[in-house]
Amino acid sequence: MTIKEFARLCGCNPQTLRYYDHVDLLKPMKVDPWSGYRYYEEEQALAFVKIKNLQKAGFTIEEIKALIDQDNPVIYKAFEAKIAEVKNRLQEIEAIQKSYQTEMYTIQEKIREVKEKIARSMREYDPYEEFGITPEEYAAIFDNVQRFFENVAESIPKDISYTEFGDDDAPEEEREYLDLLNNPNYRLVYEKHGWEHVKDFFDECCELEDGAEYALVFEVDGEKKAYNQAFGNTILGILLARNPEKKRSLSCTMGETKDGQNHFWMLKKRTEFSA
Repeated sequence: MTIKEFARLCGCNPQTLRYYDHVDLLKPMKVDPWSGYRYYEEEQALAFVKIKNLQKAGFTIEEIKALIDQDNPVIYKAFEAKIAEVKNRLQEIEAIQKSYQTEMYTIQEKIREVKEKIARSMREYDPYEEFGITPEEYAAIFDNVQRFFENVAESIPKDISYTEFGDDDAPEEEREYLDLLNNPNYRLVYEKHGWEHVKDFFDECCELEDGAEYALVFEVDGEKKAYNQAFGNTILGILLARNPEKKRSLSCTMGETKDGQNHFWMLKKRTEFSA
């Protein structure tokens, strides 16, 4: 019978049969070499029923191919195995549903703790000697940091981030990522070494390119490192304040100096590596 007649017998669309032929699930008994017409035999309708039901049950094409020539007892065992698989997956989803609210609460608490820790650090910090900014300017930066963490609770912005690490802080698999100075995705645009205060050089590199992604890397003495959170957030806040209309992504990484000198590098992500 023709493909249209066989489709009518099976209660399906001819396109379904063409698809089964294409993926080698149900080949026609004959294909006319001149016209390309497909011809099927009535007995193939049994194979169609088997394929259709296995497919509806969620079996993959490869799984169906392995079962297509099996008898009914094997097919029933396959259905039982699939049912057990779906039940297990359902239990996993139910467990995820139950833990969802707990995990959301936990992460909100962690955000709150980080916010309070940074706020406390910034309240105790005097930025004038290091950055040369007024109390009013620092208050504005503090407010921006507070708003940033308030927004995190609802969505996670990606325009600013801060990382502190020491020799033993970073997991081994993350060291290559944190070693930005040797990361081929970034190029060096500014560096300063042996400085005493950020205000001595920061005007030289505070102009950001619109749409660019920057990474700031500091290696500083122990005194500055003691206020790492306030230090990092202050410098990021100054950069954002001086480039208010620009789209920019900023990160700041701080480590302790190994030679007693203060070091700073500004890197920009290469555009050919941008997503």
